[in-house]
Amino acid sequence: MSCKTKATYCLDVRGLRCPLPLLRTKQQLLKMDPGAVLEVWATDAGSWRDIPAYLAISEHRLLEQHETVDGEYHYCIERGVD
Repeated sequence: MSCKTKATYCLDVRGLRCPLPLLRTKQQLLKMDPGAVLEVWATDAGSWRDIPAYLAISEHRLLEQHETVDGEYHYCIERGVD
C-alpha cells in the first residue's frame, strides 16, 4: 500500500516494538515542514491504537490507516502547524 496522497517522506518501523513506532513517528514529524505527508509502515499491533490516539490530540492529521493481510499497518499522516 502507498498513500493515495503522495507521501513526502516514508518511515519504515517494521520489526520495532512498542513504544518505538510511535516515538519514531513523532521524531520524523518534528523534522518535516507543515503540510508534508509521512507514510509509516509498522508491524507492531500496538501502533494501530497508539498512532491514531496521538494524532487525535496533536496538530497532525491522519489521512489514511490500513492493515494488510500479512500483518503490516500503514499510516499516512499530514504534518500540522506548530
